[in-house]
This record gives sequence, C-alpha cells and structure tokens, in this order.
Amino acid sequence: MTVITNVEDLRVIAKKRVPRMFYDYADSGSWTESTYRANESDFQKIKLRQRILINMEHRSTVTKMIGQPVAMPVAIAPTGMTGMQHADGEILGAQAAKAFGIPFTLSTMSICSIEDVSKHTGGHPFWFQLYVMKDRDFIERLIDRAKAANCSALVLTLDLQILGQRHKDLKNGLSAPPKLTLANLINIATKPRWAMGMLGTPRRQFGNIVGHVKGVTDMSRLSEWTSSQFDPALNWGDVEWIKKRWGGKLILKGIQDPEDARMALNSGADALIVSNHGGRQLDGANSSIQSLPGIVDAVGKQIEIHMDGGVRSGQDVLKARALGAQGCYIGRPFLYALGAMGGPGVTKVLEILHKELDLTMAFCGHTDIETVDKSILLPGTYPT
Repeated sequence: MTVITNVEDLRVIAKKRVPRMFYDYADSGSWTESTYRANESDFQKIKLRQRILINMEHRSTVTKMIGQPVAMPVAIAPTGMTGMQHADGEILGAQAAKAFGIPFTLSTMSICSIEDVSKHTGGHPFWFQLYVMKDRDFIERLIDRAKAANCSALVLTLDLQILGQRHKDLKNGLSAPPKLTLANLINIATKPRWAMGMLGTPRRQFGNIVGHVKGVTDMSRLSEWTSSQFDPALNWGDVEWIKKRWGGKLILKGIQDPEDARMALNSGADALIVSNHGGRQLDGANSSIQSLPGIVDAVGKQIEIHMDGGVRSGQDVLKARALGAQGCYIGRPFLYALGAMGGPGVTKVLEILHKELDLTMAFCGHTDIETVDKSILLPGTYPT
C-alpha cells in the first residue's frame, strides 16, 4: 500500500488513474508552459527562517477570508470539468471542504450543477465562480441561481475573455464533447476504476449550462455555444453591473498588475485574487507569487488580497501569507487528490496541507497564523 505524504504522491496516482485527456487538461499550461512552471518553482526560491526555543504549544491556523471563518487560509479553487477527474467530483470536493472548514468554489464550467452541489452539501454555503458570457440573460439567471443556492461569495474571473492556447488539449482532442479517437478510447480502457465511476453517474455534462441555455439541450450542441460565448468586450462597467445584480460578497480573480489592482479596488469588490489562471492564459507572464508583493504594496491596506497559482504545500501557503495574501486557492492539488482517491483524496490533501502549514509555522517561531509576516522569510530570497 502506498504511503501518501505529499501532493506529489497524489499527482503520481492521479496520472495512473485518470484518462490522459482529462489529466493533461488539469496538469498543463499554455504555449511553452513557462509561467505554469514558474508558479511552482518561484515558491521554492523563497527561504524560511528557522527559530528555536519558542513555546510551540496551542497552535492555530484559523483565520478569515472575506470575513468568513476558515480552518486554514486555503480555499478550493474553481476548476472546469472537475467531474471528469472523478465521477461527481464537484460534490465530493464540496463535501470534503465543508467537513474540513474551508471554502469550496464551484466553476461555471462544472459538471455538477449549482443546485446539485447545494443539495448534496445540505445547503451549506459555498462560493460560485462566474465566467461572463455574451448571453447576458443566461448570466443574470446564473447569478440568481447562485443566490438561490445560498452561495456566500461570487468569484468573478476576469482573465478568460479569450482562451489561451493549450497544446496538450489540442493534441488530445479535448473538446465538448471530447473527441473519442481510437487513441483516447484505448487510453480510457486502461482506466477501469475511472470508467466504472463515470458509468455509475448521470453527471457527465456541464450541469450549469446544459438545459439552462436556449438550444443547448445536450453536449453535442455545447461546444459551438461555449466557443462563441466568452466575451472579449468584457470591461469594468460589466463588473459594476454584476456587483449590483449579485449584491453579496464579490471577489475578482485574475489580477496580475498593480494598475489593475487599483481598478479592482475602485470597483468596490471585497477581495481580489492575484492569479495568472494557473499559467493557462498568457505564457511568459510573472508567476503569481512574484506579482503578489507589488499588488500588496499598491492596494493591500484597502482591499483583501488572495492568491492562486503554484501552491503545492502548506509551506507555500505560509510563504504567501507572509507576503501579504490573506488566503490561497488550490486547484491542481485538489484535482490530483480527487483523481487519485475521490472524496477521501480531497480530505487527505487538506490534511497534508494543514500539517505542513502548522509544522512550518511552528518551526518559524509562530503559533498563530495571524502573527505571520515577512519576518519568517530570509531577506534576499523573496520578491519585493
């Protein structure tokens, strides 16, 4: 039996168990993947200061994100097609997050619908991520559905007006529905655990879209609709309209530049997420952890700042916190865990991250996450 000790262990198992087209969808970036790799490697350059002979009893990682209590400064990121990593993936992820005490964010492009996730979490509040489509009537209804499901925050993604070119997806024929080439069918045949799970669930299409858009009644009609719907004309005026329609906590995702951060602040949002979409959009852009300090300096005293991209350990969470992020999001670690072990895998990855965060915080001389700042980092090793 494999002893799982870190996120990489889960990734290795997921690669064996998830069909190539869906594993590659989760574990890839755009073009040369330089930004995707930098998101992770730039964390490794940051070094920690070890302290000794400090009372390490009674440690706490409890904090708040947008005023909501969280067991640690981590949320599950919105990830498209989560339910293709493992049957009923979004439901399993939301249930694990609820039990652990952290936020779960459901993607617009999820397999399980808003209503389905809400039903299977007993109406427990989760966050909903919104992509803005040209069909504004659909977007209005989507926002209203999130309200009706008691979602406690809306995460508005701003960096997908156009789609970055992801070479692995093109080579694998990943589309909606996926192209069932001979190579893909042979690969799926080698993943019996995954296949049995998918055969055992009715959830195999985009639950927030199919049946909710005029003319889109099944997966065969979905590809044409989605390819024409991401809105390249999206602007700050649309953010104002969405904020008014939503009326609740609003988080803006995809901020990489201090100037855009100031615009986000002026929009009246409650928080922003420093993010480059996991290196899946503009290849050659800064890593998220490199961009974080400049944005914190620009607006960090006036708006809550979160970050995602490259978080692979509790140490990474602590480093981001030290550099001014109130919380982090995990996308790929969540998907690896789900693909590897389903719901128990998600619980496992949260336990791993929490233990790494808790122990590293103690080694750095702190017992409360609220007291962590740049003093835990070695000067000259972190971005400024």
